[in-house]
Amino acid sequence: MVVFLLVLGELALTILPILAVVFLLAYKEWPADTSGLVGWMLTVAVAISFFQTSFSVAVKSSLAGIVASFPVSLMVAASILQINYMESSGALKRIVIFIKTIANSDRAVQVMIINIGFGTLLASVGATPVSILPPIMIALGYSTFVAVALPAIGYDALCTYALLGAPLVIFADMTGIGLAEAGVIFARFLPVISTLIGFAMLWIIGGFKLVRQGFVPTLISGIVIGLTAVVVNKLGGTVLTGVFAGMATILVMLAYLKVLGKPVIDKSVLSQEELEYAGQYSLLKALSPWIILIIASLAVNFYKPVFNYLFTEHPGVVTIIPGSPTKLRFFWNAYWWIFVSTVLSFPILRPSRQQVTASVRKWLKRAPRPTFSAAIFFAIAYVLNYSGFVEAGGGQWRLPDPGNNMISILANTTAGVFGSLYPLTAAFLGLFGGFVSGSESSTIAMFAKYNKITSGIIGANALVVIAGTAIGGGLASVISPAKLQNAAATIDAFGIEAKVIRTTFGISIFITSVAAVMTFIWA
Repeated sequence: MVVFLLVLGELALTILPILAVVFLLAYKEWPADTSGLVGWMLTVAVAISFFQTSFSVAVKSSLAGIVASFPVSLMVAASILQINYMESSGALKRIVIFIKTIANSDRAVQVMIINIGFGTLLASVGATPVSILPPIMIALGYSTFVAVALPAIGYDALCTYALLGAPLVIFADMTGIGLAEAGVIFARFLPVISTLIGFAMLWIIGGFKLVRQGFVPTLISGIVIGLTAVVVNKLGGTVLTGVFAGMATILVMLAYLKVLGKPVIDKSVLSQEELEYAGQYSLLKALSPWIILIIASLAVNFYKPVFNYLFTEHPGVVTIIPGSPTKLRFFWNAYWWIFVSTVLSFPILRPSRQQVTASVRKWLKRAPRPTFSAAIFFAIAYVLNYSGFVEAGGGQWRLPDPGNNMISILANTTAGVFGSLYPLTAAFLGLFGGFVSGSESSTIAMFAKYNKITSGIIGANALVVIAGTAIGGGLASVISPAKLQNAAATIDAFGIEAKVIRTTFGISIFITSVAAVMTFIWA
């Protein structure tokens, strides 16, 4: 009885920081960055006080987590800078005008193009669908509810490939496998998950009636995304999967309209002011930062000498945790090329001094908190992973008691409770992690080691289990308070987030259940 109580107490202390973050997010409605900071402080306090982690280990592991977050946190900062620059220079306005004219004759096809095609493409190059698409949905006549919900769910299937594959880079680094191998594992989920997301969006708009009407284009869209993902990963362009999948979806849906004899572009929805602006501002000019970014990304990833030089031969290793080097890959990572593409587009967009100043001012206002939020959950993950460790002689770290580690306690308890059924829980764990952190990348960082240990205990395929958790983390976008608040803010619809969550919660549970079954079968 005493042993049982001790184990129960250790488990309660282990999950206390995460439960605290959930409480602050869901009940106190604190922002993700503040909630994450409190969660990190609690994690450090528990690790030091109850798991005998040395103070230096707690500090250094936190720092290592922040450095490991760079593919995501710096990407967030860079993408916000670029989108603010495009907004201030007028480029974003021109792109929005163009998107408004597409596929107005077929609602189902329009949804596939805008929310899955453009949504995935935007997320892949570092833009934010929940910031850009809601005003477009309103302009097309959709309700505020739909305008908030659809952009948040549309790109969820390919969330792993968002930010030019930043979550996938984290997955590969934490599991020790190559990007292409990692990409293939995730691509297997996409045909089914993407199709279900498409049907979910139609159901949100028009119930089962619209699902029946849009069955064919939705099925085509899901299959195209899945096949594109498999092919691109086989060819070695893993980090560009979202770009190609989004483009393929758009092109196939446009071809579908052509076959049906329906108009592709309808400028009648534009106001006179928008028509004049479109006539004065070239679409190619407006798209130039993203075109340059995609070309640079293609060169860096498909031209093997450059890829090998930047990714493999000169990764820029930093060692904070003894025996566990972190590969920065500064000049390969997407955040660097977003910055480069932004600068190279200056001669094309020709922003004024006032526009550049406005971009930087907005960036300094908008970027710090989401950037910090992306980093702090990595810090939590690393403290969890290295709890119970102490510094030994020669600068090495050791774990005096292998059972006195927060991740080990979670893994052993889970393996004991669920046994061989544990893979069924992985996707739901990811849904929980995505809700808490608002990020699939953070979800991977928080639970990768936990999944690896638990899978080892029960003899499951750890890579598939970790991937299932990541898929669940992506599906959390449609119930993430941070993302929904972002979407609502762009159309002045604060307060609608709760209504959206009440509707989309069941959808996220259903699709996550399907992902859980797929994970169980393949693990």
